[in-house]
Amino acid sequence: MSSSLTLLVIAGLTALAFYLGRSRALSISHDLPARLHSLPRYYGYFVALWCGVPTLVLLMIWLVVQPIIVDGMVIGSLPAAQQQLPSDRLGLLLNDIHNIARGDAASARTPMLIAAAERYNSLLDLGNWLMACCALALAGAGLILSRNKVAPGLRARNTVERALTGVLILASLLAVLTTLGVVASLFFESLRFFEKVPFWDFLFGTEWSPQTALRDDQVGQSGSFGAIPIFAGTLLITSIAMAVAVPTGLFAAIYLSEFAKPKTRATIKPIMEILAGVPTVVYGFFAALTVAPLIRDAGVSLGLSVASESALAAGVVMGVMIIPFISSLSDDVIRAVPQSLREGAYGLGATKAETVRSVVIPAALPGIVGAVLLAVSRAIGETMIVVMAAGLAANLTANPFEAVTTVTVQIVTLLVGDQEFDSAKTLAAFALGLVLFCITLCLNIIALKFVQKYREKYE
Repeated sequence: MSSSLTLLVIAGLTALAFYLGRSRALSISHDLPARLHSLPRYYGYFVALWCGVPTLVLLMIWLVVQPIIVDGMVIGSLPAAQQQLPSDRLGLLLNDIHNIARGDAASARTPMLIAAAERYNSLLDLGNWLMACCALALAGAGLILSRNKVAPGLRARNTVERALTGVLILASLLAVLTTLGVVASLFFESLRFFEKVPFWDFLFGTEWSPQTALRDDQVGQSGSFGAIPIFAGTLLITSIAMAVAVPTGLFAAIYLSEFAKPKTRATIKPIMEILAGVPTVVYGFFAALTVAPLIRDAGVSLGLSVASESALAAGVVMGVMIIPFISSLSDDVIRAVPQSLREGAYGLGATKAETVRSVVIPAALPGIVGAVLLAVSRAIGETMIVVMAAGLAANLTANPFEAVTTVTVQIVTLLVGDQEFDSAKTLAAFALGLVLFCITLCLNIIALKFVQKYREKYE
């Protein structure tokens, strides 16, 4: 029996356990004068938890341990000469056995490998059947025992709520552990990179050339990993994007929240937020096929030298992409300003525009600044638009008409294709990722601190 079918059967048993537990609680409440401690559905949840949760834990442990045991048994059945191979070659041999067992026709087939693959499949099938039998037995036992515990004095609601609290805590811990795992992987791989390339050369170097050299006299022989051109390109494109997105998004939010009629707002706001649902690769196509040629032709007509891939094209399109982000957050912040402040300004003789400029915007300023800083983090992490519209050249320039690159684009470039994960070229991606993580983390912290410090508290 496959694991998916086993899960389906366990789900059915869990639903049956809920029904049986609830039915028993209802029958007890009808037959006995004593009142139940909890509502009948909590007794159903109680029985379902004891039926499903221990079984799911068993399945998870089994699915983790079973491949290890099966691989060990398959290796033990190989000839002695194969068992004594180095660990890397033994791993490749085991991978060939797995491919043959899955029916991969491209794998090399020998009588020994075919026999090992057949044994692997037979052991896997046996393990799946044993897993199904144990899981069904545990689910059935949990159902019967927990159903027999249903009684008027059973605090089923307390048990169910504690279980749900444990699930919520586990979900929170999973998020925290995932973040720690990401940070740890970046940090330790970056340490390996800085063993090969000095930290200060990476952080303050002005030449980026991580490719492998073909001749001894080339710069890339030992690699040139000065990241200043990449940081400069990221800053240039992000600045252009924010110059487009911040005023447009903020003015749109002010209009929708303060001046637009309800019918107009209900029409325009969803249309604007459609931009947030457009995939970034579509923005990249738009930038590469429409905006970049338009900017280049306009520059040529004015006598300017504009590259076919420019920071200006990528920044403008990225700014358009971020407009809904800023407008939506700013709109929520502006609408959260109490109406009493507006009415007080009107009572003092202020006009609508004066009220917005002198009362509403200052009151909403912390939230607006927070939205802008979060939008900056979003712009720094964008990849597809820059790849398709700004190019891959690591140029140290402040000219928006030239091609530049960003941190995220270089991370993608360094990890594309078959790479050795012990070379400085590949490890540089982790160092760039660590710097990008630190930058975005600092921006988010600044946004939170700014909001907390200057936030007005209204009754």
